[in-house]
Amino acid sequence: MSLLQILIISIVQGITEWLPVSSSAHVLLAASFFGYEGRDELLINAVANFGTVASMLIYFRKEIGEAMVGVFALPGALSAKRELSPGERLAMNLLASLPLTMAGLAIARLFIPDEVNEAVRSVQGVAIPLIFFGILLGLADIYGAKTRTINDMPPAHAVLIGAVQVIAAVLPGTSRSGITMTTARALGYTRPDAAKFGMLVGAPVLTAVGLYMIAEFYFGSEVGMVTVTAAEAIAIGVGSAISGLIAIYVLMALVRRMSFLPFVAYRILLGIALLTMMPLPMVAG
Repeated sequence: MSLLQILIISIVQGITEWLPVSSSAHVLLAASFFGYEGRDELLINAVANFGTVASMLIYFRKEIGEAMVGVFALPGALSAKRELSPGERLAMNLLASLPLTMAGLAIARLFIPDEVNEAVRSVQGVAIPLIFFGILLGLADIYGAKTRTINDMPPAHAVLIGAVQVIAAVLPGTSRSGITMTTARALGYTRPDAAKFGMLVGAPVLTAVGLYMIAEFYFGSEVGMVTVTAAEAIAIGVGSAISGLIAIYVLMALVRRMSFLPFVAYRILLGIALLTMMPLPMVAG
């Protein structure tokens, strides 16, 4: 893999992970364009996840710091039945979202056959979720209320927003950030808070999935099945971290001023373009 290819793939991952446009779809297409498919493409995606998680930790360092303090203060706050601070509520909601989300990811990993996973990573398998979930994002953004904030979020909402990430893990064209933002908007959260919580709730998932896949490829049953070197993996992680941080700044600036509809239009147009790239079926004469 050349340095230019590494830079392009890492930038694609970093930009698209936090935007509601499906990073998996874009990395899949970029990796395939350069001839990296199957296990190589999956490893590239997994390594790039760490870079984008790092970018999110940097951008939301204040909120994450408050949540870490809130973890230790939460038991006392709940036992005293006092009103939770923003950090305590965020900690409670992130913790509440984890069990069902992780269980869903584990079930998907254990019980979905490899043949199905390969099928959904095809051009058609990426294009259809891009369009379908793009339309859902548009509907949620148009018709969802705009009054709730993260500080008002009950644990049930956090669990639901976290759990829908399983769909994105199964269908690459869905967009993990996109489906969490869609769910949050449908539940009535403001656009900035829908985007913020969608990113925060995704960090544990991205980290867990990335660690599992890297362990498989470098230490487990998949050893020797990939050609991406450790040095290339580090370069991809660094590149995706830098571009991911820029993408978050851009996303948060946009959602404070406008709707998600430009992302919806992009998803639909990209999905249609991918479908037109598919070979036409042969008709017997």
